[in-house]
Amino acid sequence: MTDYGKIAVFAGGPSSEREISLLSGKAVYEALKRKNLDARLVEVKDDFYEKIKQIKCDMAFLALHGKFGEDGTAQEMLEGLDIPYTGSGVLSSRLAMDKVASREVFLENGLKAPSYKVVKRGANAGVLAEEFGLPFVVKPQSGGSSIGLSVVKDLSFAEEALEKASRYGEKIIVERYIHGRELTVGILEESALPVIEIVPKNDVYDFDAKYADHGTEYILPALLDEDARRGVVDAALKAKEILGCRDFSRVDMRMDREGNVYILEVNTIPGLTERSLLPKAAGAAGLGFEDLCIKIIDLVRKREEG
Repeated sequence: MTDYGKIAVFAGGPSSEREISLLSGKAVYEALKRKNLDARLVEVKDDFYEKIKQIKCDMAFLALHGKFGEDGTAQEMLEGLDIPYTGSGVLSSRLAMDKVASREVFLENGLKAPSYKVVKRGANAGVLAEEFGLPFVVKPQSGGSSIGLSVVKDLSFAEEALEKASRYGEKIIVERYIHGRELTVGILEESALPVIEIVPKNDVYDFDAKYADHGTEYILPALLDEDARRGVVDAALKAKEILGCRDFSRVDMRMDREGNVYILEVNTIPGLTERSLLPKAAGAAGLGFEDLCIKIIDLVRKREEG
């Protein structure tokens, strides 16, 4: 086994995705230990910088989802201390985390994304329904794990949906709902993993559908003809490339009934439990969870060696 030095797996963080991050971190840590690596699980909240300095690790494996972990903040601290880390760099992380900024970049580069507008709590639901039709999607501008996301099918629910999204930031995105199929593509280095289709029991892939509803179905690989599969993969790889993401990421999208692919977002630190979507796709490609974790740290090592 290659000597990777001391690897600190950082998990937790101060975001609304803290509990999911702790699960990811624990899974990664246990996988590295099974491979006999010198790994340590480090739970952080607002003390990330202090703990980095205390531990004096040779590499940081970031399992920090959401704000702080995925918005470039943790990455900037690590670079300031000259500590190599897994995943995308500061600017890519910052851009991917901002759903408005990343969406504008997608549109400028020829990718499709749902039409949208940024509003605040208290926006006029009737006006929104006239502009986007029903149903429409309401979600925070930043964040992940579909926390704060709602699909408004009835105007009586709009105020509640806006209030829910506002708990995670002042700016709220309202966007057109794309009728069709929910798809996701994991990317490892420069290659796309098998496409997954997600079929929630209640048609909405929100936080509950991801983590609580066992009725959600995952079709792997997605049942797509070759032309459709290639279109989905090409869009995912282009989205990743535009944002400058590296090592690993996951691109979430919807395909409408005419086969058009709309990018929803790019996750720079997607879920990393053995049951998460990126590891599921890697497994379908013949790469088990332990080997996936090793591959990710190998990419850091390769980058450091130039």
